[in-house]
Amino acid sequence: MSDAIAFLSRAIEQGQGLAEADLVLKGGRIFDLVSGELLPGDVAICNDRIVGTLGDYRGAREIDVRGKIVVPGFIDTHCHVESSLITPLEFDRCVLAHGVTTAVCDPHEIGNVLGVAGMRYFLEGAMATAMDLRVQMSSCVPATHLETAGARLEAEDLVALAKHPKALGLAEFMNYPGLLARDPDCLAKLAAFQTRHIDGHSPLLGGLRLNGYLSAGVRTDHEVTNLPEAYEKLSKGMAVLIREGSICKDLHALAPIITERNSPFIALCTDDRNPLDIAEEGHLDFLIRSAISLGAPPIAAYRAATISAARIFGLRDRGLVAPGWRADLVVVDDLESCAVSTVLTAGRVVEPALFAARGALANVGRESIKARRVQPSDFVARGQGPSTQAIGIVPHKIITERVPVTLPFRNGERDVDLDQDVIKVAVVARHGVNDNIATAFVKGFGMKRGAIASSVGHDSHNLCVVGADATDMAAAVNRLREIEGGFAVACGGRIIAELPLAVAGLMSLQSFEEVHQGLVPLRTAAKDLGVTLAEPFLQVAFLPLPVIPHLKITDMGLVDVDRFEFVRD
Repeated sequence: MSDAIAFLSRAIEQGQGLAEADLVLKGGRIFDLVSGELLPGDVAICNDRIVGTLGDYRGAREIDVRGKIVVPGFIDTHCHVESSLITPLEFDRCVLAHGVTTAVCDPHEIGNVLGVAGMRYFLEGAMATAMDLRVQMSSCVPATHLETAGARLEAEDLVALAKHPKALGLAEFMNYPGLLARDPDCLAKLAAFQTRHIDGHSPLLGGLRLNGYLSAGVRTDHEVTNLPEAYEKLSKGMAVLIREGSICKDLHALAPIITERNSPFIALCTDDRNPLDIAEEGHLDFLIRSAISLGAPPIAAYRAATISAARIFGLRDRGLVAPGWRADLVVVDDLESCAVSTVLTAGRVVEPALFAARGALANVGRESIKARRVQPSDFVARGQGPSTQAIGIVPHKIITERVPVTLPFRNGERDVDLDQDVIKVAVVARHGVNDNIATAFVKGFGMKRGAIASSVGHDSHNLCVVGADATDMAAAVNRLREIEGGFAVACGGRIIAELPLAVAGLMSLQSFEEVHQGLVPLRTAAKDLGVTLAEPFLQVAFLPLPVIPHLKITDMGLVDVDRFEFVRD
């Protein structure tokens, strides 16, 4: 008898109650995502599969869940594990406690640094995680021609990687201008994945241009930020992945679309969420209770986090608490608070022993910061006169504005103006390809002194630094060279806080608890510089992203994203 037949025989036997189940959740209620009712009864599990509900079962192991509610495991439909600042096995350990049993990740951060080697690192990591980590093939490495990346992934690279059992589809297609212009490289990648899921990334795109974008087979978008955009995309068959991360917070604006009618076409995602926010607020559990508090019906919120997400991404075995479905389960105290008490992933209880049984994942990308040592003079901002455009920060958004400013000007050089809340921003190439440095201005940090530097700089991950003082900018950037990347805060010419991220300059070698602890003094140091943003480090990290409107900066210069060209002034 084959293993598969033996398992089916056991599952059928246990489902009928003819033999004790491997595991039983006893005495709770099940949230039926079909009817919306709370139904009493046990949940019986054989290996990784639910085999019984709405009955009385015996189990080799029994967990008392009386007074609690069993719901399906949560699915984060779009995230970058690297942006959690921890490695895949630490991410797994961190978010499983919040009920996230499946995550769809796009490793384009490490892909932009290490190329195929970085993608393989994530595929190998996904094989070792206790949660089901599905890996999308990064579509835009580099994201654009307007920046210097550390690697390039072509269509043939992605097709080869997509044969891996954890590979899901084509990741967010950020280069929508290239797609609409029918760029041959873009078309080659899209053509290779026409029979698989293709993730979208089309901020503020609408009308006929959106039609053209969707005609390439794109099915989802997590960059929706307002209701008219959401309704247009839904009406054109695009699933909206509502995002609430550490920087991008779209849930409040989009909560009205989370209805029972819309719920089959709605899912939830975090995109970028760091351990500090996960510890203080939560993960998808936070999104669920926030959505309900904003008026979303519980059935719509839980569908978006489970069965709708599964169906949108073609994961046909999960998303309901019902016989025959994958035993990814979350036990909550009540629906409104989504207070997680117990989590099961593939029929295994999430507890320390589950993680202790795993092997280690070999780290990659050490010593990836290859930038030259910089001087304060490298951050001179030359121009034709005092007037220029500054990048305008929009709190809780990665969309930025064009802000006309008139700055102090002398001998062909522009300088900061703290009274206008305008400081310098610079990007330093770090991959050893060239020594590019571009300097411009940013408005909205509130910074009065010092500098903040980051080796997390979406998506090419060059070094990005903002500062009120060029000496501190140089000190912060040079410190990143010494610690293999990460975050550094400088003031008075010295480093006052730092967090090393030695794995490709993106992820820490430490546990998620240690990273959480390390982020606290960083945030304090930023506030001591006068910074008023709640999450300044990830805000810095998104300033070099030239696929998000309207004004960004790369190592090559200031970018007008709407025109997809450099600003010359």
